[in-house]
Amino acid sequence: MAVQTPRASGIDLMAILRQPDILLAVGIMVIVGMMIIPLPTPVVDLLLTINIAASVTILLVAIYTDEPLRFSVFPSLLLITTLFRLALNVSTSRLILLQADAGSVVDSFGSFVVGGSLVVGIVVFLILVVIQFVVITNGSGRVAEVAARFTLDAMPGKQMAIDADLNAGLIDEGEAKRRRQEIGDEADFYGAMDGASKFVKGDAIAGIVIILVNIVGGLGIGVLQNGADPAEALNTYARLTVGDGLVSQLPALLISTAAGIVVTRAAGDRNLGSEVFGQLSAQSRPLYVAGGMLALFAMMPGLPKIPFFVVAGVAIVGGMTVSRAKERERIAALAPPPAEKKDGDRMGPQQVIQMMSVDPLEVEVGYGLIPIVDEDSGGGLLRRVTMIRRQIAMELGLVVPTVRVRDNLQHAPSVYVVKLRGVEIGRGTLMPGQFLAMDPGTAEGEIPGTETVEPAFGLPARWIQAAQKERAELLGYTVVDAESVVATHLIELIKRFAPELLSRQDTQNLLENLRSDYPALVDDLIPTTLTVGEVQEVLQNLLSERVSIRDLVSICETLATHARTTRDIDLLTEYARTGLARQISAQHASDGMLHVLTVGPRTEDEIANSIQHTEHGNSVALAPWQVQRLMGVLGSEVERMASNGRDPVILCSSRIRLALRRLIERKLPNVTVLAFSEVTPQTTVEAVGNIEVSVADEALHR
Repeated sequence: MAVQTPRASGIDLMAILRQPDILLAVGIMVIVGMMIIPLPTPVVDLLLTINIAASVTILLVAIYTDEPLRFSVFPSLLLITTLFRLALNVSTSRLILLQADAGSVVDSFGSFVVGGSLVVGIVVFLILVVIQFVVITNGSGRVAEVAARFTLDAMPGKQMAIDADLNAGLIDEGEAKRRRQEIGDEADFYGAMDGASKFVKGDAIAGIVIILVNIVGGLGIGVLQNGADPAEALNTYARLTVGDGLVSQLPALLISTAAGIVVTRAAGDRNLGSEVFGQLSAQSRPLYVAGGMLALFAMMPGLPKIPFFVVAGVAIVGGMTVSRAKERERIAALAPPPAEKKDGDRMGPQQVIQMMSVDPLEVEVGYGLIPIVDEDSGGGLLRRVTMIRRQIAMELGLVVPTVRVRDNLQHAPSVYVVKLRGVEIGRGTLMPGQFLAMDPGTAEGEIPGTETVEPAFGLPARWIQAAQKERAELLGYTVVDAESVVATHLIELIKRFAPELLSRQDTQNLLENLRSDYPALVDDLIPTTLTVGEVQEVLQNLLSERVSIRDLVSICETLATHARTTRDIDLLTEYARTGLARQISAQHASDGMLHVLTVGPRTEDEIANSIQHTEHGNSVALAPWQVQRLMGVLGSEVERMASNGRDPVILCSSRIRLALRRLIERKLPNVTVLAFSEVTPQTTVEAVGNIEVSVADEALHR
């Protein structure tokens, strides 16, 4: 039978030691207590030794740090070490004034380090204070201030660069988030260093004040209280005070140097020592020149020859060593690289799975179009892509996924291809450096150029030279650059394929974002009334007719109201369109006036009677000749309306709106079909044509 030994009650010291936060809190409280509680000289000696060791450690960490942010705790550490030194100053000052003895460390610095000379000790102490206060602290503080200012000024540009890399597919969302966080941390770090440098300045001033107070106070105590000889009292107290000042200022100087190294350290992939020696020895010529100059100095009369000749020899030997190393690197660079295994030989299942993933939206360009993508070459396509995503979000309420822009040598040099989940949905040909001139129908005269077709709308156009741009604009042509051609084409493709870009996860994200402001609405709709997939289908139906889903509140309010009586997606979509009547009317009306083509009552009745309800939605069951006759009349009316400069809009009753839209969407995709319920009373409707044709008149058909 095993006997369990009861755990000892009390404080678990090892558990406390494994908690750094507890140790730090206790340490700070001990530092504050040192200013109040007298300490014996052995403890003071130990703490002074710890102070020197800590300052050396901090300096070495600063030297071996690759980049400043890897030592981001330094500003707080600087405050703690400064407070620790001041607490030690208070403890040693108390011992000096009370016992005329501050321990072995202070006594050794006061006697051995300065050679027992009081004047030398004071001079050395003042020199250390001047070096720390005037040179190192002021310099590092100024560098930190400038670095903080420039880091804040550069933040917008760095953020745009991250967005450009993300849009180009060079980084993923996680890496972009990490880089943005790093930019914020960098600004916070330099701002904190700018403020932390003030601690060092105050510490230097406090050191001077403390040494003066200790000398005057010690002299007064020794002469007035103890009755000692003034010279003896001055020698004793001044020696201890100078020793105390040297013990405290040496660690302060080391930490000030560490602060200067941290704030002046540029980011790199190696430590400071490696980069200093690597960059100083990168060229052999400076070493040869320095060796020659030192040799000339050695030959001058009156100058010591041995030091100059020794250093000159070292410099020349160093130059020879660098030259040989450079020659070996050059030979190694010319050697053929070792044979490597093919990717397929070492590619595992995980890599194959990653290769199988497709991007939602990508743009591939030939190598001749790389200049319009590369920002270093002045290309602005990546910035345009970022603006396009914002524009689509504002117009349609759709969050466009990341658009990957990459080069593809399989395409012709001047060809770009737009792909949706790996399948081509559009392509075009550009001529970099030239402009695309399009005749809107009002151009006066022709302009020479290479004939082509505008890729977004299929309009006839021509590529012209930059010198002809101004003349083409004067003649009435619409002139755009190559980047604008790609951007316009991409916008139209995104609008056309918006329903396919809206995934179920995107719908879930939209609903979660809506939940933060309207939790009751979302909880009432999802999942008790509709599923996320059903809401996605409604939103896709709206996007297919270019109805913005940005007003998601109105859409969800309508769905929550009508989904209790029906779950027919088409019918719910029509209800949602009615809920968005104000938005739809404003989208198609001009100055409050809506110009439309109306559908005659007889034609509307015949279309309504031919509607069939299937599991795949509503469809119009008309004979091919009937559809052809109806499309002929519609086509002529739409063409007449478009020739007058108006967007073609058909107005009909809600019972046939969806069926009529699906009937004409293949042949007339740009024609908008509205129901009467989707037009607000404030909108003035003007009928510019009427569609009245009997599709059931067989005698006319014969």
